[in-house]
Amino acid sequence: MTEAILLVGGKGTRLRPLTVHTPKPMVPAAGVPFLTHQLARAKAAGVDHIVLATSYLAEVFEPYFGDGSSLGLHLEYVTETEPLGTGGAIRNVASRLRSGPDDPVLIFNGDILTGLDIRALVATHQSTGADVSLHLTKVDDPRAYGLVPTDGNGRVLAFLEKPQTPEEIVTDQINAGAYVFRRSVIDTIPEGRPVSVERETFPSLLASGAHLQGMVDSTYWLDLGTPQAFVRGSADLVLGRAPSPAVPGRCGDQLVLPSAQVATDAKLTGGTVVGAGAVVGDGARVDGSTVLADAVIEPGAVVTDSLVGTGARIGARSVLTGAVIGDRATIGEDNELRDGVRVWCDARLPAGAVRFSSDQ
Repeated sequence: MTEAILLVGGKGTRLRPLTVHTPKPMVPAAGVPFLTHQLARAKAAGVDHIVLATSYLAEVFEPYFGDGSSLGLHLEYVTETEPLGTGGAIRNVASRLRSGPDDPVLIFNGDILTGLDIRALVATHQSTGADVSLHLTKVDDPRAYGLVPTDGNGRVLAFLEKPQTPEEIVTDQINAGAYVFRRSVIDTIPEGRPVSVERETFPSLLASGAHLQGMVDSTYWLDLGTPQAFVRGSADLVLGRAPSPAVPGRCGDQLVLPSAQVATDAKLTGGTVVGAGAVVGDGARVDGSTVLADAVIEPGAVVTDSLVGTGARIGARSVLTGAVIGDRATIGEDNELRDGVRVWCDARLPAGAVRFSSDQ
């Protein structure tokens, strides 16, 4: 296998305000755009040609990654003029593939952080003679995902979308968002209209007698669709729990990028990232959080499991827990923000405006 398709066209609406100005795959995780980690892992698995299926804010990808040569890759970009879904996006870039009809093509989603053994998935695909092979992972609560039961040999039996009753939960195996397609199968996807691989392509292939193979790999897996998951994923990359050759530094409790300024008595823990040009003031504590470029954490602030956007400012003694602060927003001193609150880009919150405790 030498080529892949990377689906990076989604709007990332669940991640707003992080994605107001930035497409989801370009939001920094562990110091670099998340997409960098996926490209680096594909390269490490032997891929050298990747076609990016773009749509939302498509114009930002190529200026950053160029032709991919800096990563040892050859990158191409195909932009959808209107959203085509996962299957439609795959079909839309098919003309850029170089593989022969029986060659394997890796396809993966742009919002999954995983430790998947890509070479093992390709080996399974080739040894079983499958038309499509799917990475499956096991989860404790599968209700938010598509279930994929398999037989004793790993052959897929059905696709069950988001079960809601106990009777519908027949397996804890879910579609983990990475596939290997036989090249000729891609050409059977309808062209020029929205198509879902989960709801249309895979079920129709199964109904036609095609061989769909599942490979369970229960190493690290996280859907980065929500701000809380994204912050956790970034921290796990820094801590070394999630593997990536693209983390720009040693794994540990913190990652401080060059040109950032951190006071000597500030405390950074839990996989915290401090972006280029950011400032963390005296006595501040930042745990398990991402502080993006040029943001400022003023003295005595406490930031936990939160994301502070580019150029944002967190006032002195303010306390953030599970918060998302948009680019260039200002949080005045002595505020308390908790439990999933999102402050939009450029918003300004006066000093002491929001509290969950008394003023003592």
